[in-house]
Amino acid sequence: MSDAVVVEGLHKRYGDVHAVRGVGFTVAHGEIFALLGRNGAGKTTTMEILEGFRDRDAGRAEVLGLDPGEKATGRALRERIGLVLQDVAVEPYLTVRETVARNAGYYPAPRDVDEVIGLVGLGGLERQKVRALSGGQKRRLDLALGVIGDPGLLFLDEPTTGFDPNARRNAWQLIRDLRDTGTTVLLTTHYMEEAQRLADRVAVIADGRIVAEGTPETLGGRDTATARIRFALPHGTAVADLPVDAVLGDDGLLTVESVEPTETLHLLTGWALRHGTVLTGLTVDRPSLEEVYLRLTSPAAADVRQRSAG
Repeated sequence: MSDAVVVEGLHKRYGDVHAVRGVGFTVAHGEIFALLGRNGAGKTTTMEILEGFRDRDAGRAEVLGLDPGEKATGRALRERIGLVLQDVAVEPYLTVRETVARNAGYYPAPRDVDEVIGLVGLGGLERQKVRALSGGQKRRLDLALGVIGDPGLLFLDEPTTGFDPNARRNAWQLIRDLRDTGTTVLLTTHYMEEAQRLADRVAVIADGRIVAEGTPETLGGRDTATARIRFALPHGTAVADLPVDAVLGDDGLLTVESVEPTETLHLLTGWALRHGTVLTGLTVDRPSLEEVYLRLTSPAAADVRQRSAG
């Protein structure tokens, strides 16, 4: 079976602005794929091309086996995809149930209206007018409209903006459940935790190009990067007494960097046991997804890419 989304050598210009420069990636069926990038990086343009809202200048784009730029198959594509955009036009004087039921009528085999309302956490608000909903409740309604058609591919653009922590985690579980039942998800988000928790794979776009791709755990070499071991300096101990080199931070915690964290931890914990002390607040981590993302999209990284291209 071919991939759900195939993008090769995608280009788009707006006058003198080259917004998308040879973007390429694939999304497998039943996968959650996150496309990350700063505002203006080309992320929205790429998504709009795949959704069929914008024509490309060059390259290949295929969504569920169809060309999103082909007008003749536009309706067939719309019946098979779901969209949760940042701004969704919804009639404010309809009720929640009327809104979802109306959208259900656009699809040949929609999901049950009441089931979907319950799935997105709007149960009990079926008769509430849209204009009376809170911002977070309206965003849940947007999500309901995205999944009511039982899409094979769901586009999510900042899906949990305005959600409180509980609502956000419920939405994440819904998205995982959709993935587990075969729905492919193409996601954009500025919440790195959201990408970390949801995505099977991640791509970072900067200056109109894909600059890194991988799983959230391996993106940008996270899995092989230098580990950071942090803990509080035991009372009555000097930094020089430790068996490894450490740096005392402004927060009062020591940081030890190591390419072999298991060995370093063995040295530290063995030393602590011999001296009858405790390494309070001991943590071990590698650069977070957010740190890697910020490095890949930084002005310094952009300068390096420009020099390499030149």
